[in-house]
Amino acid sequence: MSNALARLRTMLQDQLFIRERYGLQSTAVAVELAPGIAEALAKLDDSILGQQEFDPRKAERTLTIAPNGYVEFVLVPALVAKLQEEAPGIRLRLTPYGNDLVDTGVVSGSTALVLGRIVDPPDNLVVQHLMGEGLAFIVRADHPDIGDHLTREQFEGMKHVNIVPPGRMRAGLFHALAQQQVKRDVAISATNFFAVAEVVAVTDYCATLPKFICWQLLHDTRVKVVPAPVDLGSFPVDMAWHVRYRHDAAHRWLRSFIMDVTAQLTECGHAF
Repeated sequence: MSNALARLRTMLQDQLFIRERYGLQSTAVAVELAPGIAEALAKLDDSILGQQEFDPRKAERTLTIAPNGYVEFVLVPALVAKLQEEAPGIRLRLTPYGNDLVDTGVVSGSTALVLGRIVDPPDNLVVQHLMGEGLAFIVRADHPDIGDHLTREQFEGMKHVNIVPPGRMRAGLFHALAQQQVKRDVAISATNFFAVAEVVAVTDYCATLPKFICWQLLHDTRVKVVPAPVDLGSFPVDMAWHVRYRHDAAHRWLRSFIMDVTAQLTECGHAF
C-alpha cells in the first residue's frame, strides 16, 4: 500500500493524504479524484460480480447488515427463522444503525445493507422502500381508567414512557404530536422497546409505539393495545446498499429475501 501510494504521489505530483493529529486528511486533489475512482471501481465490481452464480442453499458466508432498533426487534427474528429454512449456511452479523449512516459501514461498502429510516443518503447508496409503519399505544391490561379506546384527553392527562430511538424516528414522532397540537407528559425515557413494555406493565403509564411493535407485544397478557386518539401519520422503513453491490448475486438474493420476509410480515400484520 505504501509503495502504491508513493507511485501515485509521484505521478500526480501531490501528497494526496496528509498525516494530522487525528489521522489522515485528504488533499484537494484526492477529494476531486475520489468520485471518479469510486465510479470506476463500482463498474469493475458490476462486471465481475455480475458473472458469479449464487445458490443460497449451498452458500457458506457471513453478511453484515445494520438494522435500527425497530427493525432489529420486528424484522430480524423473522429473517433468522427463514434463513434456517432457505439458506442454512448464511450467517448474519448485525451492526447497529444509530444516527449516522457512515458509522454502519454501508457508505464504505463494508456492510451489505442498512435497514431503517434513511434520510439524505449519499450518492453512492441505493435506497429501496420496504414498508410504512403507523403508531398505536399500550397500557397495563387492567388499567383502572382505560378501556378499549383512549381519548385525547386521557392521552394528555396520563404519564408517558418515551422510547428514545436515534435521530429522525424520534423527530418524526415529536413532529407528529406537534402537528396535532397534542401534549404529552413524559415520566420516563427508555432506550429500547423491551424496557417500555416492562415499565407499562407495572404502572398506570402508557407508551406510543410502532404498530408492529405492539403486534409483537400482543402475547404479553400484562399489557393491551389501544388505537391512537389522533392521526399521527406513519414513518417509512427503508433498505439501502452501496452501488457496488447492485449486481452482486449474493447481495441481490439477500435484498430479495428481505423484501419477501417483510411482505409476509406486513400481510400477517394487516389483521392487527
